[in-house]
Amino acid sequence: MLMRRSLKWSAIVFTTLLALAAILAAQTWWAKPLKINWFYDRVFLQFALSNPELLTQIRLLEQVGLRGHNATLADASLAHETREFEKFKENFATLKSYDASEFKGQDRLSYDVFEYYTSMQIAGERWRYHSLPISQHFGLQSTLPSLLTQNQQVKDATDAAHYVARLDAFPLKFDQVLEGIREREKRGIFPQRFVIDKVTSQMTGFIAGGAKANPLVVSFKEKLAKISAMSEAERAQWTEKAEAAVTRSVIPAYQKVTAHFEGLKAKLTRNDGVWAWPEGEAFYQHAIESQTTTKLKADEIHAMGLTDVARLTGEMDAALRAAGYNDGSVAQRVRAVSDSVAQLYPDSDAGRTEILRDYQKIIDEISAGLDASFSLRPKAAVEVKRVEKFAENESAAAYYQSPPLDGSKPGVFYANLRDIKETPKFTMRTLAYHEAVPGHHFQIAIAQELQGLPVFRTLIPFTSYAEGWALYAERLAWELGFQKQPLDNLGRLRDEMFRAVRLVVDTGIHSKRWTREQAIAYMMEKTGMAGSEVETEIERYMVDPGQALAYKVGMNKILELRERAKTAIGGKFDLREFHSAVLRNGALPLAVLEQVIDEMIREAKAAS
Repeated sequence: MLMRRSLKWSAIVFTTLLALAAILAAQTWWAKPLKINWFYDRVFLQFALSNPELLTQIRLLEQVGLRGHNATLADASLAHETREFEKFKENFATLKSYDASEFKGQDRLSYDVFEYYTSMQIAGERWRYHSLPISQHFGLQSTLPSLLTQNQQVKDATDAAHYVARLDAFPLKFDQVLEGIREREKRGIFPQRFVIDKVTSQMTGFIAGGAKANPLVVSFKEKLAKISAMSEAERAQWTEKAEAAVTRSVIPAYQKVTAHFEGLKAKLTRNDGVWAWPEGEAFYQHAIESQTTTKLKADEIHAMGLTDVARLTGEMDAALRAAGYNDGSVAQRVRAVSDSVAQLYPDSDAGRTEILRDYQKIIDEISAGLDASFSLRPKAAVEVKRVEKFAENESAAAYYQSPPLDGSKPGVFYANLRDIKETPKFTMRTLAYHEAVPGHHFQIAIAQELQGLPVFRTLIPFTSYAEGWALYAERLAWELGFQKQPLDNLGRLRDEMFRAVRLVVDTGIHSKRWTREQAIAYMMEKTGMAGSEVETEIERYMVDPGQALAYKVGMNKILELRERAKTAIGGKFDLREFHSAVLRNGALPLAVLEQVIDEMIREAKAAS
């Protein structure tokens, strides 16, 4: 009897606990969660679950055996975009319903970061159409192929089926994006003429070889070849299915968008900045604030750039003279160094392979010599790869891709090898430091590996912080003695000049109504960079206003904060602790980073 009564009460308790758990789960998902960290996790999970492309990149669900998201693409419709803005407003209201007065430490940082990011997204609703969904620099015509070829795993027949299903999802995605493009046109938001020319060339080139030669099929075959448990007959069947999907879905999707862009050619003849769009000047100020996380004005940034250009011109002149280059303007001498035979690799596949190998050597060297400057380092490795050929003509000189959350791949520093003259040897060190170690790879991989923080803190992007840190990393490497030769230092100075010039040309294009040609001429005059690279860069700034400002603004803030800490702490200043304070919280708005360093200073002074 006692046993039966005990079992009865155990069943009642278990049922009650199960019901309470269900109620708690429902409240956490649909209402205000009891704990704010549960709220943060819900927001991130809801966002991630609505974005299968992001899930493929970060490989969050694969860790628990879920893979179905790899068969679909994110909703890019205007209706979905509207729902996302409404969700931001709901989340902001929920955030404000918590009493933040007693939050301290990381809890307070999480609140401040979430509040800042969400409020900026809400402010962006006014400007939701002031953008180009497709340009020569970004857009689904290049991001989707990169997603499938670089990020999507194919390890068995299920993965293969998901890959083919995604190919068949191209037409809907392209139609949704085209819907947004047409809505922008109704509102007077048109791309520049060069965008039309380059995108149509890019898209027709991507499908020109037919299905068999398309990178989506070629990459798929390479992935299938690595599945040891799959027979040759099965590989051939899956390859045929992929070719058929590219033929019936991918190629027509590209052709449809290309035809739309071709129809715009007669209407568009100018290459203006965003000042030419409705409310263009107000939008540019929003872009500045969003990208730099400051309230700086275009005129202030333009003046800052001119001051830095003047200073760097003098420092570059000194570095050139130290290397024996005395005749001509700074730009002419930089160009002479860049074009010298000693600085160039062979224009061949072997030469490009050597570039990648030398980049890795540079990364390995500095990675082994940072113990005195960093106590916090990423566990993930980083490797160097070439930008895919189908994307290299309109891609930047280099970029970084973070490792997936499941640790299945290292971070990747992608080097653009389209033109061998864009990679003179004296520029390679500073680029490797920026993209890999101790730049983007250190910052982003460390953020992803942080423990005990809401997931959004490990992934959230703030351009001024991320790019500011990467540019700071270039200078730090020089300060630590990794650019001992005058020409190595010239490479660093040239790249800092490149970022200073960005302050001038970005504000020049979008605020002071500079022409595309005027901006190209100014950058070539001040940097001595290759004409093909300068053209790509200027056109990038034209389609992504304000982004190029974030590098120098962010670097200047980090240097300012380091000097503040040095002055305040004095002889007990620890560079390792400063770097840890900057890196151990994930990406931050610059004002929040300033609060973090001020707190570090207070703690250091209290301990002395």
